[in-house]
Amino acid sequence: MLVYDRWGWYGRPVLLLHGLLFDRTMWWPVAAELTTATSCTVIAPDLPAHGDSPAREDHDPGKLAHDLGQLVHKLDLHRAPIVVGHGESAALATAFGERFAVHEVLTVDDLGSGRAEIPEHYRPYARARADPELLTAYEKWPHRPPTWPHLADPRAFAAGLRARLAPKG
Repeated sequence: MLVYDRWGWYGRPVLLLHGLLFDRTMWWPVAAELTTATSCTVIAPDLPAHGDSPAREDHDPGKLAHDLGQLVHKLDLHRAPIVVGHGESAALATAFGERFAVHEVLTVDDLGSGRAEIPEHYRPYARARADPELLTAYEKWPHRPPTWPHLADPRAFAAGLRARLAPKG
């Protein structure tokens, strides 16, 4: 079971996957920016043992991608999502894209060189927790190079996603 937040009901789905030691709340500012300015459905799940999702024994990205596919299916999202993987979740975003129809897979670097770059009013959402057991549980996840810059400014990041949500024509 994955606990998630959902914003919006129509338009292109955007699946936001947080990095290791974070949780879905890191995406709240981005989701607010996206759904205020565009018609889209934003889904931000907590990965196992993060936030409110329970821990589990197996953290294989392929199996977790399957669980995310079940979540997307259960939510009856009628369009292929844009999948965004933050930090270590780039491996999960890639695994999802290899198994399911996606509009696009984006991978983003960690939060730049640190929280000091993040505007102060967003800092409460960008909290990684210290958890050595969690680091061990996810240590086998492969590293994927980012396709986008870091997330220091949620407004700028959301603006970039909005451009990808716009109809091409």
